[in-house]
Amino acid sequence: MQDLQNLVVKTLEDGKAVDVTAIDVRKLTSIADAFVICTATSTRHAKSLADKVTIAAKAAGVMPLSVEGDSAAEWILVDLQDIIIHILLAEQRAFYQLEKLWSTAEAMRQHSAS
Repeated sequence: MQDLQNLVVKTLEDGKAVDVTAIDVRKLTSIADAFVICTATSTRHAKSLADKVTIAAKAAGVMPLSVEGDSAAEWILVDLQDIIIHILLAEQRAFYQLEKLWSTAEAMRQHSAS
């Protein structure tokens, strides 16, 4: 998984994604091991990033389960089984605050386990 995550992050960074962040979510959900979140500067940029990640994953032998949201391209989700990539425009990223949402979930989980 770490190799795939590194590939995804490098591909996004090479594609000029802004503020690429990886979050380990293994303790929080069974749907994925990690989320990679980044900001695109436009809908065209978001589509390009999603295409680049999909191509890189396929070249590494990982077939995406799905790509969602590419028609509006304000928030594109690329599901690579163990890693889910969220490519958002700045407005959507600021509104949904996925990093905060998942860090709050981890804090709540740790608190309830105590």
